[in-house]
Amino acid sequence: MSNDCYSEIRDILNQQKRNVSHDHFELNHLHDYIMHQVVKISISRVNKMLGPTPSPFSFFVMGSAGRFEQGIWSDQDHGIIYDENTQKAKEFFLTLGKEISEGLFQAGYAYCDGDVMASNPLWCKSLLEWKQQLTDWIAESSWESIRHLLIFIDGRSLYGVRTYIDQLRKVIYYSSQKDNLLTRMLNNTMHLKRGIGVFGQFLVETHGIYSGMLNLKETALIPYVNSIRLLAIKENIMATSTLSRLHNLSEIVLPNKKIYEEQFIKLLHYRLKFCNHSDYKSSHFLAVEKLSKEQKREMKNIIKIGTQLYQEMRKLAGKEV
Repeated sequence: MSNDCYSEIRDILNQQKRNVSHDHFELNHLHDYIMHQVVKISISRVNKMLGPTPSPFSFFVMGSAGRFEQGIWSDQDHGIIYDENTQKAKEFFLTLGKEISEGLFQAGYAYCDGDVMASNPLWCKSLLEWKQQLTDWIAESSWESIRHLLIFIDGRSLYGVRTYIDQLRKVIYYSSQKDNLLTRMLNNTMHLKRGIGVFGQFLVETHGIYSGMLNLKETALIPYVNSIRLLAIKENIMATSTLSRLHNLSEIVLPNKKIYEEQFIKLLHYRLKFCNHSDYKSSHFLAVEKLSKEQKREMKNIIKIGTQLYQEMRKLAGKEV
């Protein structure tokens, strides 16, 4: 590829999006392919600058990418774990993290507002440093450190040694069983943005460019994602996608889990079909006036069942509703 190879990858992404925009799973396989291509080119470029890769490593994705739940547009959430705990390796992989972040941006993935990217030293560390950082976050248990743990738990290796992320996730899971970490995680996800009012109406945005639209991410997606993540941690389920976590939860732990699974799949379909896909932020908003009467009823049901799931999760996590 030419010096404009990241832009060429962006062209491939934009062309292929049209073919898979109707299918959530095909779309996420496309995102994986595109991100993987960016990583390979980034490695090649950094090798030319700094020489051979000094250590085995893993490039991992978090957020919606980690959960295999990206929409048409996606921002960046990723990190690097490398084996060799040396200054040379640190400099190499931080340079690689910056190159990947720039490459993904050029390929059409917005930078993460919270700087959760491998270009940030906080998310680019040796395996030994990562173990210490996770231990420190668990011990600190501030709102920010718990938030970091919740983000990390959704991590999925996209390139390199897959076992590194599994080793590190076990550090968190082990602490959740013995250090009352689950309650602190629950407290971190207490806020629930209501999508349905007391009279059964949609609670849409009241000002700004999304006025009159429903924030689908905060009112619908987050209740499902957060609830199932916490139940998965409680039950020591290592899967990262919401659907995989649901599949692995037993009916004893979560009765009627099939209903939640069906509603979440419907929700992903509604996001693809009805959200504004002009850019990343717009893709979180749904114009409810575009829905038919039956679709509005179904969307309200999806939101109500997500709220029920959230309340059920709080009970199961040992918290009063």
